[in-house]
This record gives sequence, C-alpha cells and structure tokens, in this order.
Amino acid sequence: MKKHINIPLFIPHMGCPNQCVFCDQHTISGACSFIRKNAADTIEQTLTTVPADAVCEIAFFGGSFTGIDRGLMTDLLDLAQSCVDAGKISGIRMSTRPDYIDEEILQILSRYTISAVELGIQSMDDAVLRKCRRGHNAAQTRRACEMLVNAGIPWVGQMMIGLPGASSETELACAAEICAMGASACRIYPTIVLHHTELAEWTENGQYVPLTVEEAVERSAAVLEIFLTHRVECLRIGLCDSESLHDPASCLAGPVHPAMGELVSGRIYRNRMEAAIREMLAETPAENPVELTVTVPKGDISAAVGQKRCNKAEIEKKYPVKLRKFLENPEQIRYNIQLGIFAK
Repeated sequence: MKKHINIPLFIPHMGCPNQCVFCDQHTISGACSFIRKNAADTIEQTLTTVPADAVCEIAFFGGSFTGIDRGLMTDLLDLAQSCVDAGKISGIRMSTRPDYIDEEILQILSRYTISAVELGIQSMDDAVLRKCRRGHNAAQTRRACEMLVNAGIPWVGQMMIGLPGASSETELACAAEICAMGASACRIYPTIVLHHTELAEWTENGQYVPLTVEEAVERSAAVLEIFLTHRVECLRIGLCDSESLHDPASCLAGPVHPAMGELVSGRIYRNRMEAAIREMLAETPAENPVELTVTVPKGDISAAVGQKRCNKAEIEKKYPVKLRKFLENPEQIRYNIQLGIFAK
C-alpha cells in the first residue's frame, strides 16, 4: 500500500461563524494566521520531501474552508488544482462544518479534483451540540452528508470523545450514524482542554471533568469497533503530536498522550484476545494455565502485546492462561487474532 501524505495548509478559525467551547485552532494547528502569498511556497517546499511513490494531497485544515470568502476559496482551489493538473498531487481535501455544505458549494467543488470533504460532526446528539455551542444540529449534518453522497464526493466524519454532556452511548450512536450516512473514513478525537477556551473555565470551576487517558482509550476503542465493523477506515485517533499540546501553557487538562492511536489499537487487540480466551475456556475449562500462541497481522505484535507489555500482563492476571508467543501472519486482516496451543 502506498503511503498517503497530506500537504496541510492551515487556515485557523477562518470561516468559523462561532467559537466552540473546546476549540483553539491556533494551538491545535500551531499556526497563528494564514498568509495567502506563502501558500505556493509551502506547497513546493513540502513536495521536495515527498517520496515519489507516495499518494499526496493538499489539505485545507484548521477552519471551515467552505465558509471563507468565496474569492479566496476559489483562488486556493485553483492553486491546488494546478498542482493536480501538473501531476504533483492526486487531489484536494478540506475540513469544514456540516452547515457550510449547500448547492452553491457543491457546484464550486465540482470543478475541482476533490479527494474528500472532512466534516466536523463531533456529535450527533443535539443536546451535546448545543452545550458545546457548535451552531449546527444533527439534522444539518444528515443533510450535508446526503448532499455529498449524492454529488459523489467522498466525505470523512470527524467525531469527538468526552465532549460536555456526551456519554459512551451518545458516542457509539454517533459512530453508527456516521457509518450509516456513507462516510468513506473517520477521525476520532478525545477532547483536550486547551487554555483560553470556555471549556478551560468549566474545568477550573468544576463544571466539566475531562477524561483520563484510560477513559479516553476505552471509549475510543468502543467507537473504533463500530467503524471496523462497518469497514470505515480510521485515518487518525487523537490530535497530531505537536509540541504545543504538550506545553502546560497551552493544554490545561485532558487525555493528552503522544501515542493515543497506538493505545487504542492495543485496547482493540486486548478486547479481542479476551473475548477469544473466554470462548475457548467456556468450551474447554482448564484447571492449570493454558499456554497459548497469539497470531496477529504483520507489524502488529507491538500493539497486541501492548505498551510495556500491559495487554499480556492484564490478560494473564485475569485468566488462567500464559501468552507464550506472539506470531505474525501477513495474510491476516488487521485486528484479527488467532489463538493456538503453545508447542513446547
């Protein structure tokens, strides 16, 4: 599989009509402003670092791209399309709000090579959306997704874990609806409390309690299982590992971890290993610990064993088994596991 690379052009907060309680795109993106004249140079400089066999796209992130000034939007799309036409990139993607998708926008986008529109859905629960001051409701999200599907434009559903007023149940329902609405892919973002946001004020006065890393991993894994079941690719779990998010001056609280995606992948493997072990023990109860091998897809032994071998330790503590060896099978689908009796 070819490596996918985005050339990100951050437009922090541009096009956003309101300030969500959790959002500070300047901190998240590391960009304070967007300077149009620098865009072409940024693209060209980044292209020099892209492997020749990589799938490369220009991505307008950090704001609501379809809500910015139409002249600037089409100017940037023209710039990106010129790179497509020159064979330098394969397509264009952008992030935007569900309520900023309409017939006019679709007509504009139809003139360009759009790889995907990434929708900041965040939640499909109207009470959560109101509490977070998103400025749109679930019905508008459903309409936007329907319009994109009908226009033949792939879309990515971005959702958040641990929002004010959210629960595991609302998050699972959101993931299920993203799949049902026809998403081509998804992103999962545990909520981080950034300074200079309303959510930071709520955290400091006790109105909001952020998730721990463990809670974020557990709830993200449950959501990821929904996407895996429906074969919706997960592009990312957690915000990019930028220095600003690890700076106490930027991040007040929340499940910040440099390897959130790896932790969630590890939890999926642990859950699936435990389910397989319970089924095995139910069929053949054992008085003494059963010595097992665990076969996983190629490259996933580390995720299956868990950070600092936590999965292995936890499973051996809970069940009468010993996980003697982890093996790889390049033909196995990711997250599938096979148990076998360890041959001494």
